[in-house]
Amino acid sequence: MAAGIVANLLSGGLLNGISGLINTIRGKSPEDAAKLAELAAKYQSDILLADTQLAQMQADVNKQEAASANIFVSGWRPFIGWVCGTGLLVQFLVGPLATWIAGLAGKPIQFPQLDLGTLLTLLLGMLGLGAMRSYDKVNGTSNGH
Repeated sequence: MAAGIVANLLSGGLLNGISGLINTIRGKSPEDAAKLAELAAKYQSDILLADTQLAQMQADVNKQEAASANIFVSGWRPFIGWVCGTGLLVQFLVGPLATWIAGLAGKPIQFPQLDLGTLLTLLLGMLGLGAMRSYDKVNGTSNGH
């Protein structure tokens, strides 16, 4: 019975696994419930281990990208950062100043508005990654790089 539940958890996805646990717990003894709790804890541990391994693999890929001499491999992150920075500069400095100067010159213009939702989502995601990196450096977990 336990092997079938574990197989269901691992192959059927989280929703199917939870459904299987609920159906199995109904009407079972406290011993069965304890076994299921143990299996659920192991399943959670397995998920955490898989997530950790996935994060480590992504970190390894990131290191290889950053070390590449090819600008199209190592330069895409800085490029996105510059695009976001330029977009914010245009939106919050160049646009208002151009509108103001054009108005003073007697030729009022309406400066185009950028899609700040998309721009800020991208920028804040990148800054979040930067913050995690800074946190790692402060705590000495950044592998010295």
